[in-house]
Amino acid sequence: MPKKIMCREMSDQEIELIAARFRALGEASRLKLIMALEEGAKNVSQLVKATRLSQSNASCHLRTLTNAGVLVRHREKTEVYYAVAVREIYGLILKVSDNLDRRP
Repeated sequence: MPKKIMCREMSDQEIELIAARFRALGEASRLKLIMALEEGAKNVSQLVKATRLSQSNASCHLRTLTNAGVLVRHREKTEVYYAVAVREIYGLILKVSDNLDRRP
């Protein structure tokens, strides 16, 4: 029998925040952006080049990921740089990708 994973008790607000993050991750273009940030912070132009998304599309997805707390942003002179807020996100992506061959 599989071992039960015990989660601590969470408030409704915490559960909603977790759900918002999963919704933010549930889009292929957003995953591409996160994966493009694995090496470190990048500006929008660098992310557009890495993902081949349009600038407006990338900006929209970056805003969604930032609002969900998945990414953080900072400004250097005239450039805005994005970075992953919690590096453990890559472990989650890896865990899911390891099981792609186990489809029902």
